[in-house]
Amino acid sequence: MRKAVIAATICLVLIGLAVMPGCTETVDMSNKPTPAREYDVRILRDKWGVPHIFGKTDADAAYGLAYAHAEDDFATIQDSLLASRGKLSAVYGRDSAPIDYMVHLFRIWDDVNEKYETDLSPEVRAICQAAADAGNRYAELHPDEVKPGVYPITGKDIVAGFVQKAPLFYGLDGTLKDLMKPERQHEVSTKKTDQAFNRFLMPDLPIGSNTFAVAPSRSADGKTRLAINSHQPWEGPVAWYEAHVHSEEGWDMVGSVFPGAPVILHGHNRYLGWAHTVNSPDLADVYVLDINPDDPYQYKFDGEWRDLEVRAAPIKVKLWGPISWTFKEEVLWSIHGPVMRTDHGTYAIRYAGMGDVRQVEQWYRMNKARNLEEWRDAMRIQAIPSLNCGYADREGNIYYVYNALFPKRAEGYDWTQYLPGDTSETLWTEYLPFDKIPQVLNPASGFLQNCNSSPYRTTIGPDNPKPEDFSPTLGIETKMTNRSLRSLELFGGDDSITGEEFFEYKYDMAYSKDSKVAKLVTEILATDMPDDPVVQEAAQVLAKWDLRTNPENTGAAIGVLTVQPVLTAAFSGKTPPDTMETFITIAHELKNAHGRIDVEWSKVNRLRRGDVDLGIGGGPDILHAVYGGDPVDGCVTGRAGDCYILMVTFDKDGVTSKSIHQYGSATLDETSSHYADQAFLFVERKMKPVWMDEADIRANLESEYRPGQE
Repeated sequence: MRKAVIAATICLVLIGLAVMPGCTETVDMSNKPTPAREYDVRILRDKWGVPHIFGKTDADAAYGLAYAHAEDDFATIQDSLLASRGKLSAVYGRDSAPIDYMVHLFRIWDDVNEKYETDLSPEVRAICQAAADAGNRYAELHPDEVKPGVYPITGKDIVAGFVQKAPLFYGLDGTLKDLMKPERQHEVSTKKTDQAFNRFLMPDLPIGSNTFAVAPSRSADGKTRLAINSHQPWEGPVAWYEAHVHSEEGWDMVGSVFPGAPVILHGHNRYLGWAHTVNSPDLADVYVLDINPDDPYQYKFDGEWRDLEVRAAPIKVKLWGPISWTFKEEVLWSIHGPVMRTDHGTYAIRYAGMGDVRQVEQWYRMNKARNLEEWRDAMRIQAIPSLNCGYADREGNIYYVYNALFPKRAEGYDWTQYLPGDTSETLWTEYLPFDKIPQVLNPASGFLQNCNSSPYRTTIGPDNPKPEDFSPTLGIETKMTNRSLRSLELFGGDDSITGEEFFEYKYDMAYSKDSKVAKLVTEILATDMPDDPVVQEAAQVLAKWDLRTNPENTGAAIGVLTVQPVLTAAFSGKTPPDTMETFITIAHELKNAHGRIDVEWSKVNRLRRGDVDLGIGGGPDILHAVYGGDPVDGCVTGRAGDCYILMVTFDKDGVTSKSIHQYGSATLDETSSHYADQAFLFVERKMKPVWMDEADIRANLESEYRPGQE
């Protein structure tokens, strides 16, 4: 393995395996018992298999959460642990080496080891250690499921996973991908006095997440409603897992987690709730270093040569069978941060949140908050460097935060380009305070939304953040997805929204007339069609399409399958395929597979899980979002989009909610009755009740046990 291997594969595995957990040395588990009796916790599984964790303390509840998750997703959790330990390639071979390299390059474990005891509260260290103990206990009881080099783990492993994952949500992987290309991708910015250059004109984003909130003033019944609707892959290390945790110390939260997380990442307690959607601020910078021609380990900074810090990272790579080899890779560090050498230059990287280990601390405080001010105090920790938040509570407050840890950058440079690394003028060291970032609290309109869209169009009326109030150096996006356009049309066009309408709007299956899809359809129909009867038939079907993706729609197949590659390319930053060529190809595929172009959308758009094969509505960048792979035999199989959905209603008496998962609580066990039991509701756009009171849970109980005694 050399750097060429790292360059060739870094972007193939960076997101997919960099999830939650990591540590240092492999230890024989038989010598390190972790008795379950140390934790006072019960797991109650309801009839859908959803775990409800009842612990005496928060640490007890965290132990139960981690144990229940291990029962349902142990293999994925282990891969996550290997990822943030930098040990993936020891198990999976050289294709995983980039992740291991990045763990060393970004000094994740330096930060965790240095700051674990000082920057995290005793309560958070306790829940992290409890989650680690639960994993160790499960591994002891199921040694045949354990992968080499994973257990035992400690609370530091849990924290390291958060540290590794956080910057990938705002696109650090894209920054690294650009550096790995054979040629330099950006110019080096020089300071200008003219500040009029345009910032971050981004393409429409075809995948992401939704959140909406409606205040009592816009609700027909005076209640407050919140939609928690993240769009994630349906399988793998960033697929949601549903759970409910309850402790006698006041932690009582329902929602979802990623593998290795010891707290609910978004959901609701009895007082408030929030949703996350991905945003795309400019939070990472690349500096071009001026390397000393007489010494490749020196770079110029403020007129002086400085030494690069040099380390050798040991990366163990499985070669074949039992044969492994440990390679030593050079890792470099400058005053800016991690340094990468390429054929076209030497670059330093600086990114928001670098060195912070408090992500789990912030999420824990959000979980425990009981009112808006406590929740805002948790947000002011600013350890979660990105992710929009849509919030609502039982007091009737609704709140949107364009959450981002914005570097305070020097004006005059184009921060979308690379920066000169030889001057302290471009070296930022501070962040914009939380109260200065874009946010909307209780707008007069009575509703807010975010669907991976511009914060400047969060709602209707005068309460939106104003672009002129924010420096162009922040890189705040201005794009509007179809989902955001439809949200504004639906919620903005109804000043008395019932509970049924709130639900219907979430499951809207139309493209806006102002959307990119509508424009693409117009362009196709304006093009001269070839003298091909199949294409002529397809054009007639497309001309009648009403831009909807309901299951029985007969125009959606040709429309959606034609535009989907274009939307996907826009999201990934690639050159889109020729729309007309795609249209012709899809027309023939549909005709060959189904004998017709106007085939019902649900016969083409499928949810498949084991032996389950169901038709489904929705589509890419639809509020009822479903993203499939490339067509095979005239069908597409959903693999991302709407997944775990939580619809929440608050009033003065408390909270009620309904949820659904695209598959079920048993994420890996094909023999489990919960492997795909929710899929039948999911495709019908139906939901199940969420139970928080123990009496309600027991009325719908499937099993009860203590971890290790199941």
